[in-house]
Amino acid sequence: MRRSVLGLLALLASTALQAATSVRYCDYPVYPPVSWSDGKQPRGLAPTVVRELFGRLGYRVEMVVLGNWQRCLLDAAEGRVDVVLAYTSAQREQTLRFSKVPVLREEVAVFANRQHPLAFNRLEDLARYRGGLLFGESYGPAFDQFVAQHQNIEWVSSSGQNFGKLIRGRIDFVIQERRTGQLFVEHLPGAGDIVALPPALSVDYLRVAVSRRSPLSTHMAEIDAQLQQMADAGELERWLQESEVTYRDMVRQP
Repeated sequence: MRRSVLGLLALLASTALQAATSVRYCDYPVYPPVSWSDGKQPRGLAPTVVRELFGRLGYRVEMVVLGNWQRCLLDAAEGRVDVVLAYTSAQREQTLRFSKVPVLREEVAVFANRQHPLAFNRLEDLARYRGGLLFGESYGPAFDQFVAQHQNIEWVSSSGQNFGKLIRGRIDFVIQERRTGQLFVEHLPGAGDIVALPPALSVDYLRVAVSRRSPLSTHMAEIDAQLQQMADAGELERWLQESEVTYRDMVRQP
């Protein structure tokens, strides 16, 4: 009897210790429906996936919200946070380990103002125009090289700033995930002439990225296995759809 009680106590202590182990997740919630804020906390697919993923692996998730995406990436690189959701790049892979199982397939689009039309069929066509990006954004090696070569990008902290400039004609294009950009401009005042151009700039995959300085970096196999279970069960797609509905409901409120 005493042995079974001690065993139970040991099990409870182990469970409590595991539950107390926290994961610091950094978010910059300006990308609906992937991540956005209701004024109190991050909402959307990304924070939902992180909470469910690491909760099922026995961790408590601590949300960290910073002032721009570049700061999230820097804190992850330095090990001040454990997890972000991001695209892969050669530079990021030096400091982050990425899940093999993607969270979301995303099409990157060029957004333009119909009042100031531009000709775009391929990346090089954008060289003669001025564009806008959020600090820290990367859309693949070819795009990053293009930006570095032409220096025709204005960097800002929010999508509101970017699309505001596009509405007023201060820039010619905005690079944004097609789904996110279209959802964002649906209810943006003055954005009736903002459109996503048909050719996709690129297709990329949002993945769970773990700091190489975090103890979690040795558990990528377990992370991938749990993500695969979520994908196979249709949970990732369901959470995405729910986030779109919730975001639209929020912005429609007076």
